[in-house]
Amino acid sequence: MKTTLLAAVSLMAVGTASAPAADLPVRAYGKAPAMVAAISDWSGFYLGVNAGAGSSHNCWSNTNALGAATVPNASEGCHDATGGLVGGQIGYRLQSAAWTFGLEAQGDWSSLKGSNASTFVLGGTNQSRINALGLFTGQVGYTWNNVLWYLKGGAAVANEKYAGLISATGVTFDQASETRWGGVVGTGVELSFAPNWSVGADYSHLFMPDRSITLTTAVAPVGAASRVDSLRQDVDIGTVRVNYRWGGPVIAKH
Repeated sequence: MKTTLLAAVSLMAVGTASAPAADLPVRAYGKAPAMVAAISDWSGFYLGVNAGAGSSHNCWSNTNALGAATVPNASEGCHDATGGLVGGQIGYRLQSAAWTFGLEAQGDWSSLKGSNASTFVLGGTNQSRINALGLFTGQVGYTWNNVLWYLKGGAAVANEKYAGLISATGVTFDQASETRWGGVVGTGVELSFAPNWSVGADYSHLFMPDRSITLTTAVAPVGAASRVDSLRQDVDIGTVRVNYRWGGPVIAKH
């Protein structure tokens, strides 16, 4: 009898303990948070390097020879001065929605050089060389996440040298140098490939106004006026660039 009673009490205890566990609600699991897409913020200062090539189209027209006016002016012909360039740039951009606005200064050492046989100076060759270029531009751009496309325009400056050579020997008989200012327009595209880093390609067309250049003798008597030429010029350059920017962290897009 005692054995039967103990068995009954044990079964009741087990049933009582199991009932609350069975009545517990099933734990609800929340939905996993949505993925967040990161976008590039192009705002901030940037500093970078560039390298590329260029071409300068130069046309000479003589207006004075040995102190006597050339009437009418005599064309001496045209040539393209081509070569490489390398340098750097620094700037600042501000992004508003998908648009960017910026300012940039670019400076390059260059070796754009070319020549042609003069059609005015018999046995002479005219040579042009651009040793350095500077661009000071404003930018307006549009972004697609980590891709930026921009237009630019502003001022350009070039350090140039001109020379008249004896064609047969290559000896310089007259020469001149100047710093020439003009305008520039261009476009470019950049790709942000890592936090704060971007790589891009840039094209610029420089409009250099006609200038009257006085060439002086390079042989005795050195420094005497040799001839005066009106020089017409425009320049095209293309570069690949790498920039590092700061002040523009990556922003999460919800």
